[in-house]
Amino acid sequence: MDEEKLIEMISAAVVRVLKEESQGGAPRESAGAGAEPAAEDLTVLTDLTSPEYKQKLTVPDAENDLALRAMKGATTARVGIGRAGLRQTTKAMLAFRADFAMAKDAVMKPVDEAFLRKLGLPTLLTKCSDINVHLTRPDLGRQLSEEALRFLHEECIQNPQIQIYVSDGLSNSAIEHNAADLLPVLMDGLKEQGVKTGTPFFVKYGRVPTMDAVSEAVGAEVTCVLIGERPGLAAADSMSAYITYGAHTGIPESSRTVVSNIHKNGIQPVEAGAYLVDLLLRILSEKKSGVDLKL
Repeated sequence: MDEEKLIEMISAAVVRVLKEESQGGAPRESAGAGAEPAAEDLTVLTDLTSPEYKQKLTVPDAENDLALRAMKGATTARVGIGRAGLRQTTKAMLAFRADFAMAKDAVMKPVDEAFLRKLGLPTLLTKCSDINVHLTRPDLGRQLSEEALRFLHEECIQNPQIQIYVSDGLSNSAIEHNAADLLPVLMDGLKEQGVKTGTPFFVKYGRVPTMDAVSEAVGAEVTCVLIGERPGLAAADSMSAYITYGAHTGIPESSRTVVSNIHKNGIQPVEAGAYLVDLLLRILSEKKSGVDLKL
């Protein structure tokens, strides 16, 4: 058999496999309610990371479509992805690799400087010199650089009731996707309540306990950091708000209150901003946070 004929046969086999996977297996004689279309246009690229694709049924001839749909709607775990023999399907494997790539990018790709300028956030550094040090030396990420400390002492509002700032943490994507919607709601809400807030800024290569050094430097009563969460395969852009009353170096982690899962498919950023205003006012009023605060 000549090489040209062999390539033609392999190409035809690949196209046939892709068609079968895109249709969820061989079409049934009578499709149930909400069944997927029998065919897919293979000339159109599918976003394997989109919520729409993740909700598609890719198990051919499922025993109970409704139960499988309910399960997929209740969790972000990879359930009902189908299989090809003993292995996962090509699209399931590609979707996994795409989600993994997004999670890696969330950590490694820095926040756009233009985005920070648009929010009016000056950038402060910890004692980490680059992303590799940030990931391997969390102790240095908890400490501010000398230049950052000088900025806090000389350029920022001193002794605020509440100090709000933003930090990359372990997901730069979380900052770019959520901070622009959340931060203005939070700052405006506190201003309307007559609260003295500190100067907002961005800490690069920061960790949660960096807030203790920030609190000590500006003399804040309450400190709140909006920080990127460790990305996962279900969400690479999730942000958290950590709040501590009377934060200082060495304070136990149990003294922090946290609101997590802030992203477009979790707690909406605007909604989170409004909730945080009420929560911060309560912490300020009761003068306690973490396990001491009864919510």
